Amino acid sequence: MKQRGRHRRRRRGRALRATLAGTALALTAAATLISASQATVADAPGALKPISASEGAGRLPLAEHRVPERWLDRLASSMGRPVGVGTVLAGADRTLRGAADCSTAEKHTLPVEPAATRAYCFGGADTRGWRPGAVTTSGDADDDGRWGGNRVILSGWSRGGAGGGSMDGPAPERGLAKVAFMDADDLGRLRYTWALLAVPVDGGRDYRGLVSSLSGMVWYQDKLLVTTREGDRNALYVYDMDRIQRATVDSDAVGRVRGGWSAHGYRYVLPAVGSYALPGGDDVPRPAAVSLDRSTAPDSLVASEWVSADSDRHTRLWRYALSRDPARSGLLATDSSGHADPVEAYETRTADVRGVLSYGSGWYIDRAADRPAGHGTLWRQDRDGARATECGTDETRQCWSGGSGSLSYWEATGEVWSQSGRTLFALPLASVDRALD
Repeated sequence: MKQRGRHRRRRRGRALRATLAGTALALTAAATLISASQATVADAPGALKPISASEGAGRLPLAEHRVPERWLDRLASSMGRPVGVGTVLAGADRTLRGAADCSTAEKHTLPVEPAATRAYCFGGADTRGWRPGAVTTSGDADDDGRWGGNRVILSGWSRGGAGGGSMDGPAPERGLAKVAFMDADDLGRLRYTWALLAVPVDGGRDYRGLVSSLSGMVWYQDKLLVTTREGDRNALYVYDMDRIQRATVDSDAVGRVRGGWSAHGYRYVLPAVGSYALPGGDDVPRPAAVSLDRSTAPDSLVASEWVSADSDRHTRLWRYALSRDPARSGLLATDSSGHADPVEAYETRTADVRGVLSYGSGWYIDRAADRPAGHGTLWRQDRDGARATECGTDETRQCWSGGSGSLSYWEATGEVWSQSGRTLFALPLASVDRALD
């Protein structure tokens, strides 16, 4: 269980930020200069347009549904006592490659301006056929940046989809979602292990894999919230970080099997404890990217939908307050009917958004590359306008990572974490702002 001292360890944070400022990795050269074919400058999206909560475009009420406690207790009774994050990290048996050992192609996906200060690469053996989709850290989970005594990074992956094979792959692995738990206490050597995301069924007597393309993820207090793109109305699934179960049978199956429980060959499985459902209707937007904002009171969850570049409508952004009720740790603030309504909503002309981050007065919006092997654009928008970094002799704005992914701000260290393909990277938010200003 998390030991919830709320000290911020500010001196440690200042020291880390000073280290980052003085020892940035020499990754700029590794992120190959953008070619002339990428010189097209994306049209500036302009200022964010506030949307009234009473307007249809600004309304995205999410209905909270909790998995019955008796279901979870029944599952735990059959599978064994749940374990916590520390136990999972103790079993981390794989190591990410450091920046020096990443391939030229992997380094090419890194941001050009500003440059990454940390970079790591996953191996191909356990990510082949899987698509990276989301990053969150213990900097989201607690304001001191640690969970218990550990610094932790989580990376979410989906089976199949763009860049990772077909979503119609062979059963039982079709569309599964998994999370890499990384021990980040030694940033020079990140170790990790996998846990499968699941959903309890049959009254807690079994579970199925979460069959969804995972594109966003936030770890707040003891809950992990992940975006989903299933055929049903669920927009977010909720997982309890103190209810991680051990698998007992090593097989490709998912759920109860002869002799015990299987999680597609992984040692751990997280059964969902709840979900947030979308309202009915054919034109209801679905949150695709999410992140945590600790600069608001209370802390808040921000979300963006995905809108294609050739669409005739704009992308919508929302902010939801997180609950301050100790009995509802890690959950959204809801009204008496169990609905979470946005406390803020905007429209942006930025399309193909893959990551969103809000801190202070700025919204940082990660737009995907216009072509394969290209670079994306990171915009900072507010009600006054929009800016993006420029790079190369042609001053292109396509300077961000190639395989754009979610954004997560680790407030205690001042770093933004993201992932581009198999490459996980970080850089100070201050360096982003300097490049923009």
